[in-house]
Order: sequence, then structure tokens, then C-alpha cells
Amino acid sequence: MEISAAGRLVVRITAADVGKRVSVRRRDEHAAKGEKYTDTVGVLTSWDDGVLLITRRTGERVRIAESALVAGKVVPPAPARRRGPAASFGELARVSARAWPPVESEPLGEWRLRAASGFTRRANSVLPLGDPGLPLDVALSRVRAWYAARGLPAYLQAATGAEDTHEALCAELEARGWTREVTAETWIASLAPLADHAKAPGAVALTAPGAPGAPGAPGASDSLEAPVVTLSRTADEAWLARYRRKGLSEVALRVLGGGPSVWFATVPGAEDGDGTPAAIGRCVVDGRWAGFAAVEVDPAFRRRGLAITVMAALARRALDEGASAAWLQVETDNTAARALYARMGFEAHHAYHHYRAPEPDRAAAAPGRGTSAPA
Repeated sequence: MEISAAGRLVVRITAADVGKRVSVRRRDEHAAKGEKYTDTVGVLTSWDDGVLLITRRTGERVRIAESALVAGKVVPPAPARRRGPAASFGELARVSARAWPPVESEPLGEWRLRAASGFTRRANSVLPLGDPGLPLDVALSRVRAWYAARGLPAYLQAATGAEDTHEALCAELEARGWTREVTAETWIASLAPLADHAKAPGAVALTAPGAPGAPGAPGASDSLEAPVVTLSRTADEAWLARYRRKGLSEVALRVLGGGPSVWFATVPGAEDGDGTPAAIGRCVVDGRWAGFAAVEVDPAFRRRGLAITVMAALARRALDEGASAAWLQVETDNTAARALYARMGFEAHHAYHHYRAPEPDRAAAAPGRGTSAPA
């Protein structure tokens, strides 16, 4: 907090600091006993009508009455990561977009409109990477019309928590009645350590639960080799049978198979099973980056290291193609996956959110704020 020469707390921010990262302290009537103040750090998104809106790294927005402020100052951007690859938001946003490509795309200034017959929000949302070249309300009207012409709801994918992300745009969308439906994070890591998991801890040969040789069954071995991972350029019927989305359309298959250099990994299931793989994964190699997705494990074979085994095999292939860094996307409520990726050396880089346009009557009632999109 800013402290004056007289030892008093001082508010050294104004409405002119909108868009900057700030740290503020406010009086809190609901604080625990003995605590009078609450501190908040984030991007000052707006300062209107005596109310500050601060967006934290996760995308959470905190509204603070100006009258409750006791201290505040502009602070430098979050410190650079101490491990893992260096990466900007723009680089990661473009790499991840190429790894999950739509079947139809159209520019709107520096925004990109994407559609794939509704298969996943990532392939059916606007990616804003700068200025749309139009006043924001006009741009959003174009967006709604573009998706309506395709029989799709209008989504916009906005990010928070890194330099040059969309804290201000998120606030503008919410002021216009757009609803945040999903929040996830992009995590990154160095690729080589991931590839070093030649045999994942706890990996065992695959035997149907309860069958002879299965873990815990009589005669089970304590020194079984890790399962073999098969890599392919295409997703065959077996791979698709393990993928969580069933009855995939031709468009969905084009999205899954799209990207600069795509690999599909498969761990065969138990010999006495139905032929569905025990685990699968997908990796897209794009320059120095390897992006991981669709890592799925049969519930009967979880907690045996199969997810790590699959990702390690894909990582080794990506290293052979010259990649050195890894990224993946995980929803904020997927605690099991987040714990696994943290153990593998991944760290959160930024959050991203899918905003859905309001119904026409709600959109007409929502107040506009500002006339141009943030850069």
C-alpha cells in the first residue's frame, strides 16, 4: 500500500489509471473480527459513478465503492514465471487456435469469427486479438448476425490474467448482458521433462479388474512394464470410441484432425475387454509448441499412470519434431486434472472465458458502455 511521509495510507490512483494493474485496500464491514481492511490486486477495469471495478487474474471481478478506499497504487505487471517457457498471451492464443481449427473463419478487423457447426465453443466463438476496426456495439452486432446466419449462438472467447488480455472487454460484454458460461485456463510447461516419463509411476499392464493378474488379484506382478502407446496421424474407430463425445459428425472429425502436425495416441484396452482403448490422447505440434488435448482414461484403469504414459509418448514425438514447450487447457473445476498437470510441471498462464450473447430482448435492454473495443 502507498504510505505518505507522515505514515498515512494514501490513494494514489484515479480514473485515468483504468487499464493498469493496481493494488487497493478498502474498508470491509464483513471482514473477520480484528480485520478492518481487504486488499485486492488486479486490473482496474472501470471507475464509473463512484464505483471501481477490478478484475483479478482469474477473471473474477470485484466492485469497490470509491468511498471505501483507504489506499491504492499502480503496481507493475505480475512477475515473470521462474520456470517453464516464456510466452505471451498473443502467441499462445494463436497457437491454441491453430490446434483446434474451425471449418469456417472470417476476419472482423483483428478479431476472428470461427464456426464448426457447433462442435465445441472453442471452434465456434470469436477470438479477439486486437481491435475489430468498428465501434464495439457495431462489431458485436456483426458477430451476432454472422452466427445467426449459421444457426449458432454467438460466443466470444475472452482472456484474463496476463499482459494484453481482455479484462476491459469482459466488463463491456457483461454490461451488455453477455453471459459467461465456461471458464478454463491455459497451462504451459517445458516439454523435455514431460517426455522423460518413459515409464509412468504406478503404470501397470492392463488386465480387467478382478481378473487374474489384475492389481491386487492373486498372482499379480509388482514389476509389470508400462503399457505400449500406439501413435497415429488419424483418429481411428477405436480412438473415437474412447473419446467422450459420441456420434461425431464429419465437421467434428475435421476439427479433431486439423492443425499443423497432429498425433493421436492409443493405449489398447484389456485383451478380454470390448476393444475400447484404455487411454487416448491428442497432440498438435506447431513450431516450438506441443499442445495436448483429449486425454481420456477408462474409469476402470484410472490411477495407474496411463494419462502420464500417453502424454509422455506424445511429448517424445513432439521433441523429435523440434518442439520444446508444452501447453494444454483445463477447466477450473477439474480438480483431478489440475493436480495431475501440476505434478507434471505445468503452470497456469492465463484464464479464458466463453461469453454467450443475450437473447435479442435482453440485448436491447442492456445499457451500452463506451463506443470502441479495447486494443
